[in-house]
Amino acid sequence: MPKRSGPGRKVVLFAVLAVLLVGVSLVAAGTGQLAIAPDEVLGSILHRVGITIWPLPSHPNGDSALWTIRFPRVAMAILVGAALAAAGMIMQAIFGNPLAEPGVVGVSSGAALGASACIVFGLNFLGDWTIAAAAFLAGLVATLLVYFVSRANGRTEVVTLVLTGIAVNAFAGAGLALFMFLADTQSREAIVFWQLGSLNGSRWQDVLVVLPVVVVGLVVAFALSRRFDLLSLGEKAARHLGVNVELLRIASIVLVALLTGAAVAFCGIIAFVGLVIPHLMRMIIGPKHLPLLIASTLGGSVLLVSADLVARTAVPMADLPIGMLTSLIGGPFFFWLLRRTRKKAGGWG
Repeated sequence: MPKRSGPGRKVVLFAVLAVLLVGVSLVAAGTGQLAIAPDEVLGSILHRVGITIWPLPSHPNGDSALWTIRFPRVAMAILVGAALAAAGMIMQAIFGNPLAEPGVVGVSSGAALGASACIVFGLNFLGDWTIAAAAFLAGLVATLLVYFVSRANGRTEVVTLVLTGIAVNAFAGAGLALFMFLADTQSREAIVFWQLGSLNGSRWQDVLVVLPVVVVGLVVAFALSRRFDLLSLGEKAARHLGVNVELLRIASIVLVALLTGAAVAFCGIIAFVGLVIPHLMRMIIGPKHLPLLIASTLGGSVLLVSADLVARTAVPMADLPIGMLTSLIGGPFFFWLLRRTRKKAGGWG
């Protein structure tokens, strides 16, 4: 178990993460072929709310570029990073181990499979919400499958969890390959987008679809955080304290599918955010779930905005897949965490 940290340490961490998020967001919004200084980015935001103390972008197209291209992308990165980190924390809470993460256990690939089916077959039963709804339903099915298969004798086995995730990822990969075979050129390019993950082309319309889903999901997660603390004491102890363990797990599974489906629906598969961030935050401030959820959402947003900034600037005149970058970080971290967990017999450490 990590050492418990006092409230002062938590407040400092929240403040540092919040400042980092604001700073990296301003830098990301101003970075690109048309460079805009951070104070001008801030001035553009303040002018929209009627505060004129900061200068507007000096370039004639600067303000338009910010609000049409840059800000939607940064906003999407903030929302998706928060959603994926929160989903990872919830999965780790209900499965009781630090290896659980939407990408590792197949939830992300399942959600992408559902979204790809909509693309290939031209489904549009809910308008702008169709892809998000299909991603949510497919992610929910994948999560439920992993949950029920990995349960044995009233507890979740870590090895079974990982192996089930491998099987789900393999099945989803085969499904994506089939859809690519059946798809036309435009649909095939869209499926490749899902597999690589990217925030390129994010629009305000997409942000407005993802925003309410993520906000509702986070509000419910905050409401459940106390029950997650009780569940961490063990299922028997949680039941004695009045927690309906199975109902909590099922509700949490739906919540994970909701958050992951919203993230995957417009950005594709972005792996390991939900693995790396909650574990790092737990190492800093301890296992209590309410502060851990706050820190994870902020940290996830910081990570994804930063990764997207690197994706746009690492190679001149190119936009790297952000899912590739997060996997380069998360893959080695997962190997280290797996070895660490085996040494501690499944402990949080």
